[in-house]
Amino acid sequence: MSEIVLQIDGKEVKAQEGMTIVEAANTVGIHIPTLCHHEKLEPYGACRICTVEAESNGRKTLVAGCLYPVENGMVVQTSTEKLYAIRKVLVEQMMAHAPDAPQLIELAKEYGADKDRFDKDPSFCILCGLCVRYCAEVKKKNAIGYMDRGPRREISFIPEVAAKECWDCKECFPLCPTSALQAAYVLTEALLPAQPEEEGGCSCSASGCCGG
Repeated sequence: MSEIVLQIDGKEVKAQEGMTIVEAANTVGIHIPTLCHHEKLEPYGACRICTVEAESNGRKTLVAGCLYPVENGMVVQTSTEKLYAIRKVLVEQMMAHAPDAPQLIELAKEYGADKDRFDKDPSFCILCGLCVRYCAEVKKKNAIGYMDRGPRREISFIPEVAAKECWDCKECFPLCPTSALQAAYVLTEALLPAQPEEEGGCSCSASGCCGG
């Protein structure tokens, strides 16, 4: 792979061809916030909290840093007032769904976000897709997926697959940026109808997932 030289926040950065802006920034200790990004997974660009300003060939563009590949001579800004304003609104929108999520609370402090700006719709899911993608890309089980589209889109475990695979796995739980407990609850909700009555319902080992 050929070496690429670019500038991030005024710092010269040497990166490898094929790297994303987030990856290149990490090599020199420049932090770009992410919620849907994971080093084991293909870039997804769902949360857009990693939005940065990239200038190439005289043209400035707002791009998702976890998706956008570096280019030779590119100039990147990661912390302008415009970017802070964008991230503030994004955090506020996500907090309408998960107002008590620790990661979102930290981002709210950083960007001065108001968690009460938007009407609450407490799904406790920001559709980052980490659980879906981890199960598909790393575990190769496809035990969890998306349902519906648009504002009705949500994540659900597939009972027939999850009943066989998930109780002994749960590797997706700690990936959830809103709550591992919420992941346990969603799994339990999916499996309860499939559980024989004599098994006594939920056997979840996550304390509190079913209100217990």
